[in-house]
Amino acid sequence: MNLDPQWIVGFVDGEGCFFVGINRQPTMKVGFQILPEFVVVQHVRDVQLLHAFKAKFGCGSVVRNHGDRWAYRARGQANLMNKILPFFEKHKLKSRKRQEFESFRRVILMIEDKKHLTLEGLEEIRIIVGQMNNARPWSVGGLCPPS
Repeated sequence: MNLDPQWIVGFVDGEGCFFVGINRQPTMKVGFQILPEFVVVQHVRDVQLLHAFKAKFGCGSVVRNHGDRWAYRARGQANLMNKILPFFEKHKLKSRKRQEFESFRRVILMIEDKKHLTLEGLEEIRIIVGQMNNARPWSVGGLCPPS
């Protein structure tokens, strides 16, 4: 299945999530780990769409999310920096999701510059994440978004 870039944009506007988890991790330099990911969740009947996302981006995985829902998840700095960001920089989202992407992009670029390894950078990331996804409590605490 070949997905048109503008179709992907519309689909992600409605069904995608740019998520940044912040998890307490005592072994990390600043005591926290930043875990960004791009996620699209669908009912099992449309799992072929998720596999098409994986093929289109050339990264990520398709996994059972919860019950009869499956998720395409793209993680890892190199994948996000070199595949996900360039796609959405070139093909602009149309909804409020574009603001979420811009915040997500800022965090990815901060990680690329190793700013997440400083207390100042961590605090800046916390502020950015606290404003994402309508500042839902799970977006700040690093828990997975409900599905």
